[in-house]
Amino acid sequence: MLRQPSSADRPAADAGADAGRRRDLRPLRLLLPFLAPYRWRIAAASVALTVAAATVLGLGQGMRVLVDQGFAEGDAALLDRALLVLLGVIVLLAASTYARFYLVSWIGERVVADLRRAVYDHVLRLSPGFFETTRTGEILSRLTTDTSVLQVVVGSSVSIALRNTLLFLGGSIMLLVTSPKLTGLVFLVVPLVVVPIVLFGRRVRALSRDSQDRVADVGAFIDETLSGIRTVQAYTHEGRERSRFAGRVEDAFAVAVRRVQMRAIMTVIVIVLVFGAVGTILWIGGHDVLTGRISPGQLSAFVIYAIVVAGSVGAISEVIGDLQRAAGATERLFDLLATEPDIRAPAAPQPLPEPSRGAVAFRDVRFHYPSRPDGPALEGFTLDVQPGETVALVGPSGAGKSTVFQLLLRFYDPQAGSVLVDGVDVRAADPQDVRRRIGLVAQDPVIFSADAWENIRYGRPDATDEEVRAAAEAAHALDFLEALPDGLSTFLGEKGVRLSGGQRQRIAIARAILRNPPILLLDEATSALDAESERVVQDALEKLMRQRTTLIIAHRLATVLNADRIAVMDGGRLVASGRHADLIREGGLYARLAALQFDRAAE
Repeated sequence: MLRQPSSADRPAADAGADAGRRRDLRPLRLLLPFLAPYRWRIAAASVALTVAAATVLGLGQGMRVLVDQGFAEGDAALLDRALLVLLGVIVLLAASTYARFYLVSWIGERVVADLRRAVYDHVLRLSPGFFETTRTGEILSRLTTDTSVLQVVVGSSVSIALRNTLLFLGGSIMLLVTSPKLTGLVFLVVPLVVVPIVLFGRRVRALSRDSQDRVADVGAFIDETLSGIRTVQAYTHEGRERSRFAGRVEDAFAVAVRRVQMRAIMTVIVIVLVFGAVGTILWIGGHDVLTGRISPGQLSAFVIYAIVVAGSVGAISEVIGDLQRAAGATERLFDLLATEPDIRAPAAPQPLPEPSRGAVAFRDVRFHYPSRPDGPALEGFTLDVQPGETVALVGPSGAGKSTVFQLLLRFYDPQAGSVLVDGVDVRAADPQDVRRRIGLVAQDPVIFSADAWENIRYGRPDATDEEVRAAAEAAHALDFLEALPDGLSTFLGEKGVRLSGGQRQRIAIARAILRNPPILLLDEATSALDAESERVVQDALEKLMRQRTTLIIAHRLATVLNADRIAVMDGGRLVASGRHADLIREGGLYARLAALQFDRAAE
């Protein structure tokens, strides 16, 4: 299996830049457009959050009154009333907490669902050139791991941060009102608590990002290995892949343990400093009570507020790491959303003529793949295909045959020259309008993890069951599909694994028949089949090709002897064109290829 680059491979400079980004919460502002539709729910959650914080702060004043007037003066009636008030406050706190938790959690789930849809919708619009240089596993990690981080933050951490910010501010004010002297002492020790939080927090955040990257590497490795499971098993590499996977899992585990250890150390230091400071302040406050400078009720209230402030500082320190992880996840997701597709419809697309004639033309086309900018895949390529004509593209591997299909489907745009469908340059038209006129039967057809109904109907989603059956019958697929346990409703397995190569090919042909396109592209549609399957598939293809413009890629020349014209390609250029017999008489590349194949067949 090819090694995929991991986060460990990035240069130190990139790591430093990432560290800078991790400390920056500004990327979270990118979520505002996703939050805006739910502003009323956010407002309601904010009210509930404020009420919950206010009730907590009110407990301190209730404690002061209870101690000074109830206990000190022996007022039993006040004690009774205090209990009733306490029960009311508890009910109010519980109701506001429920409302806050439900609303904030709902907003988190809703925003993440919207974001996942937006990212997936955008990824589907990106051109194939993007996927040449981007790992599928990385995109999956962004859609799953990164969005899960955001769900936790939007649906929990932000609420916790806001609630504890209110408690910190309100508690600080109440501390100041209760005892300015003790409050001054509290804020003298705040830096002692904040400094280690900042220092250790940076390290925790760095390790959190590293841990996310390692988990993404694990996911990418799983995706790559399972996608090629047959190759892994055929070459008996199970042990080697297990060993490599174990190494990646252990790397992720080691980083996670370092993160947990650092976070645990930070928590211990914060607890020792916070409660050590609270104990010291209690000792000083106790002496003030003994000397009469403050009342016992004021000290009790002060202790409650000190605990609230200390707890809020600790809670905020906990969620800062989550917020910064979310900032990194947001940045990665919006980097993906900001990626512009290379292939886009023009502002005012030129309509294609109706009905379609099926004419195709390449005019002096030059094209380099994005991942291979040094070598041209096509150079000065010119070809005209008349409506209803069948043209076979032949030539050695790397001659540019598949590239012709890629440009015709407008998966890429040429660097020079033009590609025309029905006389319109495909760059001036909407790509979807161009692709609706084309049917593709690939050498290795894609079968989705669904039943035959869905797979064939992929060619035309609004087709009736009768039309799907007719297409399957025309493709010689109906007999074997009806023989399956649940007929056409039978699940075909992951990527159609329950079907043979010929059966998968016939489903792909049925899909193309149902689409009924004026232009048909056949990419080595029978090259991997046995003789019996090839005969059946070839018969289905002949029915499909009738009265359509057809381009065929073929390495086996015997399959294209009856083509109207054979276009011979070499090095990205068209080197010869004509009927089989004419090309044989001319000699050259086609004659050599024919001699090699037919002489071998004769032997």
